[in-house]
Amino acid sequence: MRITVLAVPDCPNGPVVQERITVALNGRDAEVELVEVSEPTEAEWWGMTGSPTVLLDGVDPFGTVGAAPSVSCRIYRHADGEVDGAPSPDELRKALTVAGLTESADDDCCAVDALDLVGRDGRGRLAPVEGGLRAMHQAVLRHFAATGSAPETAVLEPVAAAGRTAAEVLAELAQEDFLTLGPDGRIRAAYPFSAVPTPHRVTIAGGTQVWSMCAIDALGIPAMLGRDVVIASADPVTGESVTVTSENGRTMWEPASSVVCVGRRGGSAGPAAEVCCDTLNFFTAAASAQTWIKQHPNVNGQIVDRTRAEEIGRTTFGPLLTAD
Repeated sequence: MRITVLAVPDCPNGPVVQERITVALNGRDAEVELVEVSEPTEAEWWGMTGSPTVLLDGVDPFGTVGAAPSVSCRIYRHADGEVDGAPSPDELRKALTVAGLTESADDDCCAVDALDLVGRDGRGRLAPVEGGLRAMHQAVLRHFAATGSAPETAVLEPVAAAGRTAAEVLAELAQEDFLTLGPDGRIRAAYPFSAVPTPHRVTIAGGTQVWSMCAIDALGIPAMLGRDVVIASADPVTGESVTVTSENGRTMWEPASSVVCVGRRGGSAGPAAEVCCDTLNFFTAAASAQTWIKQHPNVNGQIVDRTRAEEIGRTTFGPLLTAD
């Protein structure tokens, strides 16, 4: 497939749509070219109805009947009514599929697993009530959020269900991958939190700082706590900083081109901390994420945009402290 991006010189949304096309392709083979259009006559020849315009094998999948050729800025209206200067990655992905660019088997696999990777293979991270598991799990999460560190087992004894010790309940939570324990029985992680340093540092409103297990876990913290946070991470390829600020229900990413790669080591089984947490990272751009995926052939990886990454984090961790 040939993908043509038509844009006026220095159009600010030209690079945006190119990044989103990379996300939508997710490694699939296609020829992408950028054509600069300066004059109305050129716009008419190409069929450009505003900058940027995307053509799939010469066809504008987002075109509207009666739209006139133009070198002005083009506005795209998403399904939720919001307007933007470029189609979303999901809209582009659907357009590519309609145009005949089929997904590979690996793409299908990753698409199915994107949410499950951090959600216990589809079982979710809300611990069951039975055996005092949920009460213990929630106590651990609240301690992390309040102090930035894991609670000692002795602190958790009053939370244990009748007839059980805190160590027994923690061991069962670890067996079901709600948290992980070290050889000494101490808590090393309780998703989304880590008791040891990771590349993802989260500052919670009020000053508490915690480490998160992965990029998606970090994005789930504001939804779980109902509080503002600032996430500080770095692109593992370029070393450049990625900052995500969640404030008053709005999320701001810096740089705005940042994406998240979700993946797992092919054929691996076991707790998320071992098979996928270190593969779920922030990247400053889709191209950087693609480079990382190519450098790690043992990882089945998928690039997701900011909206999808936030959705996965919110869906996975949002209910953990609100459920009784």
